[in-house]
Amino acid sequence: MTGHAPVPLARLDEQLRDLTAFYLELHRDPELSGAERRTADRFAGRLESAGYATTRGIGGHGVAGVLRNGDGPTVLLRAELDALPVRETTGLPYAADGEAAHACGHDLHLAAAAGTAELLARTPQAWRGTLVVAGQPAEETLEGARAMLADGLYRRCGRPDDVLAQHAAPLPAGMVAHGYGPMTAGSLTLRVVVHGRGGHAGAPHLAVDPVVTAAHVVTRLQTVVAREVAPADQVAVTVGSFRAGERANVIPDRAELALTVRAVSGTSLARAAAAVERIVRAECAAAACPREPEVVRLSESPVTHPDPALTSALREAHTAEFGAERVAMWPPSLATEDFALFGDAGAEVHGEPGIRLGYWMVGTVGPAAWSRAPGSTAAEKLAALPANHAPDFAPDVRTALPSAVRALTAAALTRLARP
Repeated sequence: MTGHAPVPLARLDEQLRDLTAFYLELHRDPELSGAERRTADRFAGRLESAGYATTRGIGGHGVAGVLRNGDGPTVLLRAELDALPVRETTGLPYAADGEAAHACGHDLHLAAAAGTAELLARTPQAWRGTLVVAGQPAEETLEGARAMLADGLYRRCGRPDDVLAQHAAPLPAGMVAHGYGPMTAGSLTLRVVVHGRGGHAGAPHLAVDPVVTAAHVVTRLQTVVAREVAPADQVAVTVGSFRAGERANVIPDRAELALTVRAVSGTSLARAAAAVERIVRAECAAAACPREPEVVRLSESPVTHPDPALTSALREAHTAEFGAERVAMWPPSLATEDFALFGDAGAEVHGEPGIRLGYWMVGTVGPAAWSRAPGSTAAEKLAALPANHAPDFAPDVRTALPSAVRALTAAALTRLARP
């Protein structure tokens, strides 16, 4: 551990106007997973202007900038490039106008990473080592981290000792939160196709109705958590899409479901996923479907479990930066992402075991919004505020952006060697 180095706040104040403009530009022009060309170019341009040796096109539109500053550890900061297929309803003057929106805070992550990259480039006397700043594509589809690593991110930029990331959360801006166990869940996304035999709605006995079978699958899947998961486990099975047929008087020949399985332990995730597949196949057999169902794994992500010793060091740095009253604990969440692949969970892809992960939540809610939110406790206010992925979610840029830069910079300086 290298201890906490103060964030050069005077330098941050000087760059906030320009950094805020960068954030607003990102927010106005979101791009979906795998299509982040303009976002990647903007982020790469900031890194290049700050003096980073920058590589584009890693695993798609991935970007990584490297700044070497003498002997010392290598620290990688990860931020995400992509937005969500959500129409924004915030009413902000800089709101996105279209079918995509930064409803998860990735614009804040990118702006904060750019701010930290620029601060540390301007203050080389404060640290020693190598800083890598990466913009990851396709996080929302859980494809981008694997793609960047498979495309040689660590070979191109150097094996990091630590990989750090923060994530926006509906906490008061100026707060951060750490967890000493799983931070986000592992997940599995499945597409299920139930095959029936089409026919006339007036002669159902001559058909095999996949709509009824798929409906039974949806209903029966609710028993996975209720009856096959220990009450102390956190597991969720959610069917998010059900598509079948076109006309009321025609029994279709197929029905398609899209669903996710989430859990905060790998064992629970595997058990729940096996139960889902067993139920799908059994219901199709019970309905005498003419073909076996198709069960396709679309994406997977491991549990994000930050290194405990690194978490302690980062929590200490954030306490020194913000004060103990603004550093909270974060319980395990069933939200999921692919950040864990940058560490040991992705060693089969990148071939570099022993990389430590640091991960924390950073608040986004301005003081006025927090005060207006109904409820007398923090839990009640959090339940009332727009959550990540909601169409009306947006950080309060005036308060959230400077604190996000401070949090990321303090974390990076804690890990980089002091001169």
